[in-house]
Amino acid sequence: MATQLRRYEVAEGQLDRLVEWFPTIVAVREQYGFTVDFAFADRENNQFVWCVSHPGDYEAALAVYDKSPERAAAFEGFESPVTGMHVAMVDPVDL
Repeated sequence: MATQLRRYEVAEGQLDRLVEWFPTIVAVREQYGFTVDFAFADRENNQFVWCVSHPGDYEAALAVYDKSPERAAAFEGFESPVTGMHVAMVDPVDL
């Protein structure tokens, strides 16, 4: 399983708008075999943190998803409030 951690810096006062829209993109990701493992709104720091995984070739699935008409439709008319992104593939840690 390949897992990607995504941390977004969000414009002041725009976090709620991103949180409301987010299920739209989750539904599209799911159509392409991705699973959103968690999502958190960090209101204190104006950040949105989420984790997404894919059971197969993550990069190949991402390439198809990125070019999909469903993804384009999800972003149509949505002005992203994201001002910065920190994205990395991550590994689980045994506790």
